[in-house]
Amino acid sequence: MKTPVIAIGLDAADPVLLEKWMSQGHLKTLNKIRQEGIYGRLNNTVNYNNNKTVEFSSTEPLWVMFSTGCLPDKTGFWDTIKFYPDTYKVVCDKVYSGYDYKEYNPFYALGDDYRVAAFDVPVSALSDQINGLQILGWGGHYPFVPSHSQPPELLPNIIAQYGKNPVLHKDNGRWWDPVYFKWIQEALKTSISTRSEICRDLLQREPWDLFVTGFGETHSAGHDLWDRSQADHQLYPYQSKKNGKAGDPMLKIFEAVDDAIAKILAAAPKDAYILCFAVHGMAANVTDLMSMMFLPELLYRYNFPGKYAITPSKIGVTPPAPITRPIRNSWPGEVWRKIYEPNPIKQLFNTWTHKAFLQSGQHGLLSPYPLMKHKVQLGWMPATLYTPLWPKMKAFALPAFADGHIRINLKGRERDGIVEPSEYDALCDNLTDFLYRLTDGRTGEPLVKQVVRTHNVATDDNPKLPDADLVVVWHECPTDVVDSPDVGRIGPITYNRPGGHRARGFLMASGPGITPGSSLPEAHPVDIAPTILTLMGAPIPDYFDGKSLLSPTFSISA
Repeated sequence: MKTPVIAIGLDAADPVLLEKWMSQGHLKTLNKIRQEGIYGRLNNTVNYNNNKTVEFSSTEPLWVMFSTGCLPDKTGFWDTIKFYPDTYKVVCDKVYSGYDYKEYNPFYALGDDYRVAAFDVPVSALSDQINGLQILGWGGHYPFVPSHSQPPELLPNIIAQYGKNPVLHKDNGRWWDPVYFKWIQEALKTSISTRSEICRDLLQREPWDLFVTGFGETHSAGHDLWDRSQADHQLYPYQSKKNGKAGDPMLKIFEAVDDAIAKILAAAPKDAYILCFAVHGMAANVTDLMSMMFLPELLYRYNFPGKYAITPSKIGVTPPAPITRPIRNSWPGEVWRKIYEPNPIKQLFNTWTHKAFLQSGQHGLLSPYPLMKHKVQLGWMPATLYTPLWPKMKAFALPAFADGHIRINLKGRERDGIVEPSEYDALCDNLTDFLYRLTDGRTGEPLVKQVVRTHNVATDDNPKLPDADLVVVWHECPTDVVDSPDVGRIGPITYNRPGGHRARGFLMASGPGITPGSSLPEAHPVDIAPTILTLMGAPIPDYFDGKSLLSPTFSISA
């Protein structure tokens, strides 16, 4: 007889944070699962150019690793952002830029022998090989899926009964906006309680062999509330004072999720295997500034010696305090007011005048205001402002949500390529040295942990390779000021979203035969799918990169 499996993903729920909170007596449901079963952290690494130990924290490929059991070098899905060398255009559709699952199905597409209910799994897809029901895009933190279901009438019926999700595609991390701060907390609480009701409804419709779902609210809370909750953020001394007697807002969201899980499990079969997991974690945001803003400006200065797009500051001088009261009501606006202008009167104009008078580009960059007005994809990201200059640059920073991505403007590959293939290796080496010299303008600490080559040779046209030629993995030291001995200082720059991804996740599981209080061996996100299939008694595909973490010889009694 099959034992049912309940698998609940907590998107971007950080294991370091959860362990701390559980040790303090919080998150009682999660702690109960942990104590009654097995627990361990997941190490997130991927394979770039036969380098198999590169840390990786990009949400969407990690969810695809969960769903397929395969690493990105097998699926070819490295990012939701796609670069087209024939036009220098980047595309990132918030609905349709996920993985298509044409080559590799979701692991739970098991055919007629297993009844499966899948609700709001991020970056997934509907499959005709799933015997059961599927709902995608009811909620989540930008789940990169259409809002649809199988059967088709299921999602409209759910919305008619429970309402639309209040957070979907609306959370953006405006930490300085008190109206947004109040809204996001209430919206997340509503989303959590409604999600719990829907899960209980679906669970009780029939006995499922697998019920799999995801809580995107933990992801949104981490991005938006980290500065009010955790002392590793530079703004915490300023922001946490605003909490007053209300307490830790992020902890409250996680406690609401914990309570919701308890209610879901109360509706689950008593003999079910229970799994909770996160494919990556969260801490103070490093990458929004480093990958989206600093790297594009650094490469601008690298390509055009002696020129600046963003106002330079003097190395060796103590930087002013972090910006705690942004002037503009958007992060792109905050970056644009730092555009280089040697005339102090004009600089003052850029800082304070209405955006209606700031529509024109400067120094070859696009102004963000027309891009945001016309809702251009990634128009809010500073890296996008540099796109008109890419054909003139030897190397440029692609828009990126996690690690830094550098593209070489290669002759014969890019439409207007200027780097000869024979110069490719030397340029990559020179850029690598340039990047390793970057330091935190506040502490002097190095900023770059690793620079990784993704192509073995310049002309490798394997379609499953990443668009970036170089991937920059940053040290986990958030900063708003960057120093380069080669091109000078940038910053302070206003912080964007308070929380940012970390290359660590977790898995906990309890149920029949799993030893209470036991620990997982070294594990990775691709191991979750085969582990679930093992508990279901279902076959594990030969093509999986992951392995089951639970077996009779390890944690399940005979």
